[in-house]
Amino acid sequence: MSYHLTGKHLIAGQWVAGEQTFQSEPAHGPANTFPVGTPALVDQAAKAAEEAFWSFGYSTREDRAALLNKIADEIDARGAEITEIGTQETGLPEARLNGERGRTVGQLRLFASHILAGDYLDRRHDEALPDRAPLPRPDLRLMQRPIGPVAVFGASNFPLAFSVAGGDTAAALAAGCPVVVKGHSAHPGTGEIVAQAIDVAVKACGVHPGVFSLIQGGKRDVGQSLVQHPLIKAVGFTGSLGGGRALFDLCAQRPEPIPFFGELGSVNPMFLLPKAMSARNEALAKGWAGSLTMGAGQFCTNPGIAVVIDGPDADAFVETAKAGLGDVAAQTMLTDGMADAYRSGAKRIAETAGVKDVLTTTCDLRNATPYLFETTGENWLANHVLGEEVFGPLGLVVRVKDMAQMRAVAKALEGQLTCTLHLDAGDAADARSLMPILERKAGRVLANGFPTGVEVSDTMVHGGPYPASTNFGATSVGTMSIRRFLRPVCYQNIPADVLPTDLA
Repeated sequence: MSYHLTGKHLIAGQWVAGEQTFQSEPAHGPANTFPVGTPALVDQAAKAAEEAFWSFGYSTREDRAALLNKIADEIDARGAEITEIGTQETGLPEARLNGERGRTVGQLRLFASHILAGDYLDRRHDEALPDRAPLPRPDLRLMQRPIGPVAVFGASNFPLAFSVAGGDTAAALAAGCPVVVKGHSAHPGTGEIVAQAIDVAVKACGVHPGVFSLIQGGKRDVGQSLVQHPLIKAVGFTGSLGGGRALFDLCAQRPEPIPFFGELGSVNPMFLLPKAMSARNEALAKGWAGSLTMGAGQFCTNPGIAVVIDGPDADAFVETAKAGLGDVAAQTMLTDGMADAYRSGAKRIAETAGVKDVLTTTCDLRNATPYLFETTGENWLANHVLGEEVFGPLGLVVRVKDMAQMRAVAKALEGQLTCTLHLDAGDAADARSLMPILERKAGRVLANGFPTGVEVSDTMVHGGPYPASTNFGATSVGTMSIRRFLRPVCYQNIPADVLPTDLA
């Protein structure tokens, strides 16, 4: 064992023990002991974050960029430790953990470059017009400013890129907002080692220690007290629809309501158009099987539904997908709870009237294998349950009668993270008929690909209409995600030597 754990919370630069503890439940390797979070620790961390905001919120972009880059350096320096404990806790393979660490440090460095460029400030200036009739115009300037302390909930399915130092934390720190993280109990050791890296970086950069805290585990009262704490000004969350919606409602019910930026899941439907199906249905089926089972299907962009026009090409597609999925060995799911939910979801689909089993397998403890079902367009439209996410490697083929019914299925969808078109040149007219529907339903529309790769870039949108996310105007991936933790401030007739440095 190469990693070292304190088994404590990190509260504003201090490693703090807890009165109660819990044991991790690793996929393999040793279980470790961690402290249980409490509302009192939430209060301590939130107050430290508010104190830190008075300096960090008004720090230079250069200083914040240096902190982000230093955090990235320290995470990379612990790469072997993170991979070792990460694979033990989650069952994910080393290559996946190493790739996710690369994405995590890449996000931090991207935000460092992004804030140095300054475009995110959206600076605007309307010069004074003292002689304008009938009324003069004052000098008006606008700039985006940080909102204050932010709460971040670590995600179960991405122990690095969507957790302690993931995209929400990177965006908030880049904006100038201190962060209080509620760690996920599925990978508490991984979370602690990343927190160790942040702690070292904060101290090396001379930043107020309240800029970051990690509260481990805890019962429901920790999450509730975090989103309801009066000093917390926004929440970033990636997780289940039920848990996210409960926290969203608490944010809305506060005396001072705050934004809850929840990414709550999606079935990410694919629409396979006739010419593409005729030309390459075998390749499409094989590609779908690979995307569907990537990471045991535990991606929020997992393409769970394939919509095809019924006929011989659909028959061939289903048979090829069945063969491809049948060749996939059992994969370890992230937690026992996820495996239980996957079993329940498969049972729910299988027991729905009008659904045919194509490939029925097993999920034994945390080891999952794929399921494949099919149904008609009429039956899918009549059963809302068939449009609900099953988190895992489960696929549903919806056989529609024609393009009109394909459009009807698209219109009946709830909000999605992604929608995919598979088309060839002769499908352009059909694709154009679907595009207005799909762009209303999803944050990202893609063609001739699979949505399980989410590029971290200026143009990425990882969000969508509810229930894909709780804020359709936001993204949790890419540089635009910084906007969640900023608000515009207008400065009227403020003297140049009083204006913020970035406006003067």
